[in-house]
Amino acid sequence: MVEAVVLYPSPPIGHLLAMVELGKLLLSHRPSLSIHILIATPPYQAESTAPYIAAVSSTIPSIVFHKLPKVTLLPSTDVAHHEFLTFEVLRLSNPNVHETLLSISKDYKVHAFIMDFFCTVAFKVAVDLSIPPYFLYTSGVATLSSFFYLPTLHNNTTKSFKELNLLLNIPGVPPVPSADMPKPVLDRNDQVYHIFINNSMYLPKSAGIIINSFESLEPRAIKAIRDGLCVPDGPTPPLYCIGPLIADVDRRSGARSNVAGEGAPDDCLMWLDKQPSKSVVFLCFGSLGLFSAQQLKEIAEGLERSEQRFNRVLLVEEMKIALPMVESETGFVDSSEVEKRVRELMEWEQGKLVRERTVAMKHAAKAAMSKGGSSRLALAKLFESWKKE
Repeated sequence: MVEAVVLYPSPPIGHLLAMVELGKLLLSHRPSLSIHILIATPPYQAESTAPYIAAVSSTIPSIVFHKLPKVTLLPSTDVAHHEFLTFEVLRLSNPNVHETLLSISKDYKVHAFIMDFFCTVAFKVAVDLSIPPYFLYTSGVATLSSFFYLPTLHNNTTKSFKELNLLLNIPGVPPVPSADMPKPVLDRNDQVYHIFINNSMYLPKSAGIIINSFESLEPRAIKAIRDGLCVPDGPTPPLYCIGPLIADVDRRSGARSNVAGEGAPDDCLMWLDKQPSKSVVFLCFGSLGLFSAQQLKEIAEGLERSEQRFNRVLLVEEMKIALPMVESETGFVDSSEVEKRVRELMEWEQGKLVRERTVAMKHAAKAAMSKGGSSRLALAKLFESWKKE
């Protein structure tokens, strides 16, 4: 039978992009592999991924998309967090995941079911079908450490993180103010909080964690996980740092315009081409970019006053390739803070060090993905694990 791997991303475009890039990476190592990607209908912007999926399907026949039937959310569904809507769609899609995996398994030898962290609800579906469950974690290793350790933090207190007012000591991560934990886990009485706790408890039960990072980028967090410090009461699964995964879709295609905004890519690239090297501040708001109108106004005013060129600020403070943004008492990042940090990044000595380290990490990333690099070796180990089935 033809060998296959099934990938299951959560609906937002950023997670789908990462899964497709993983599929392409797997094919680069074993071209005979068949990649199957399950697509759940997003609870919002339902057609936003369609052009991208069509573009990939037309250029890479070894990647097959399976669009799961649309599910119906109850009218009373709580919308306190957009994450809850996603979790509900994925939960209700489980019967469809089961049927699709059964169908694929009839014609292929499925080595792995690789799911997004948000798709943990499908974990048991794979196990029941004797398909090894893996996670693709699309964020950094430091946040993975936090989620591994989240059940321990939960068991150590009866209060919500928003009420603790203390520094949380998470292995492999600098002390984190409790109020700075991700919004969905701040209130332990929130339904989404308990979904995150449950998902975190399944991470150690997986056959392995594939992560979009590389060894030299986050060595402290990687070591903490591998040493078992983040799961003190049980085993830790293998960690495969195979990144960075970087989308290389034609930016002028319709697929890419739906990622960056209709009509935007050509204008942005033309403008960027005219700017001096290393003179543009890049702001990254994730695939959803959910900000209030007031916060967007503060960002815009701060950028304008900084007198720096900007396109769209990627904050990765732990790796020392970004500078922190400090919230005001109102919960906003004021325009004065935006102006200060942008100037610090582009004009001051501390910013110079950040820029130099960013360049060094760029070269380290390239080395990791080159022949014999750490990420290529990790990928080979992942394939070796499938031989032991």
